[in-house]
Amino acid sequence: MVAPFQNAFNGSMHSLSAPLVGPTRDSREVRATTGLPPASPPPAWPVAILGVPFDPVNLAGAINRIDAMIASRQPHYVVTANVDFLVQAHRDVELRRILLEADLVLCDGTPVVWASRWMGNRLPERVAGSDLAPDLIRSAAERGHRVFFLGAAPGVAAAAAARLQSQFPSLNMVGHYAPPFAGLLEMDHARIVERIREARPDLLLVSFGCPKQEKWIAMHYRSLGVPVAIGVGATLDFLAGRVKRAPAWMRESGTEWIYRLALEPRRLFRRYASDLVCFLPTFAAQWCRLARRRSGGAAPRLIAFAPPGWCGVDAGASLTRTAFEASPGFWQSLPARVEHCLVDLAKVRAIDGTGIAFLIRWRKQLHERGRQLVLLAPSRRLRRIFEALRLTGHFAIARDVASAAELAESISTTSTVLSDGTTRSLAWCGEIIAANADDVWRMTTDHLQAFRGGGVTLVLVDLSRLRFIDSSGAALMLRLKRWAQQLPMQVLFTDAQANVRNVLRLSRLDQLLLEGAQ
Repeated sequence: MVAPFQNAFNGSMHSLSAPLVGPTRDSREVRATTGLPPASPPPAWPVAILGVPFDPVNLAGAINRIDAMIASRQPHYVVTANVDFLVQAHRDVELRRILLEADLVLCDGTPVVWASRWMGNRLPERVAGSDLAPDLIRSAAERGHRVFFLGAAPGVAAAAAARLQSQFPSLNMVGHYAPPFAGLLEMDHARIVERIREARPDLLLVSFGCPKQEKWIAMHYRSLGVPVAIGVGATLDFLAGRVKRAPAWMRESGTEWIYRLALEPRRLFRRYASDLVCFLPTFAAQWCRLARRRSGGAAPRLIAFAPPGWCGVDAGASLTRTAFEASPGFWQSLPARVEHCLVDLAKVRAIDGTGIAFLIRWRKQLHERGRQLVLLAPSRRLRRIFEALRLTGHFAIARDVASAAELAESISTTSTVLSDGTTRSLAWCGEIIAANADDVWRMTTDHLQAFRGGGVTLVLVDLSRLRFIDSSGAALMLRLKRWAQQLPMQVLFTDAQANVRNVLRLSRLDQLLLEGAQ
């Protein structure tokens, strides 16, 4: 049985990006003349830059992957990330989580390709959203996929749709909508979702700009009934003919940013300068931390001391591209496991962007099956690397086997809303995200209604055990505070962790919602 992770992960390793890797022309000719079967291409491993894992696919491979997602009829979202995305994600906990959980992360920037080369695992090429969208539209016209445009300035989506319909008469353009401009949490989400669900598209292109479009997609992609949603930024302006793209030679040489800067100097100069100031030293620090140790030493192996119902893995001495290429079958087999996975990192002395990306993708796939990936006894150096890449809170990390089992159990079984029944207070635990926000609302309001029956007018909601919220969680907090005022009752949120404060601060809700916010 091939697990979903293996399908997606090996998809980029084998058939979908076969033109990028594999035997040379000479070796293929030799095999053809000797009657030997064609050699399987070696795996193309993902690479993490500033803690964000990028998929090693070219434009054709990306189109194939998205077509497969549409065929699956399951919800997915795709991100085209450039340097500005990486810089924002370094400061924005929610955007970073969105990039870590994306089904496909494409390299939308030549500097990112250059950075991957420095990381020893070069991405094949830049796959810009403005290049991807036209090819996706052409593919949709050929395959009969239904397409919907959301966002951009008034009239832009309609103009893009009309222009593309004339270019591709068979294109099934099922709708476009530019909602009134508003902040993410002030938008009429119900109306937007209703329009999209009624149109039943296979492919949704969202043009709200980063990070608003990525956060909107993360809030709704599970409930839209759309197989693939992609944030495309200014691409609808290009498709509508409102903005011209740089000449081909500038796009190919990585100097398109100069062309765009010349067109919009006021808007882009400050952004480019800020991105440069943040990206270069941050990337240099990552390179220095990851590149100083030589690969080699103990090989990876399965281990038997894991708790019952677990898969135990001794990672060996290296989590690097070289180590993965030395034991590709071993590493490719791990994501197919159906148990909780405990990875012993005690011997690991070398790790690179490939190792980081593999751990991120492995964790994602296990979580989709309701399983946990627990990292056991990472060295002080590894912990510093995870911290520098802002990944410490993303991974479950344990000191020993016993605490690993307890940690996984607590993550899997702890209720999100707790009440001791005596103090008339609540505790929110774990995570509050789009996937569970409705359940948290129901449980919390049930408690508040019960408290109201006892004459309580003030309820404290303890956030000290809440590791993370997304914009759906922030919207729930705001809605709850307003709803409680009608009872009448006052709700105070206390002791928020740093990740929660980060999301609320960037949503401009920290002063309103957090008790004692400065």
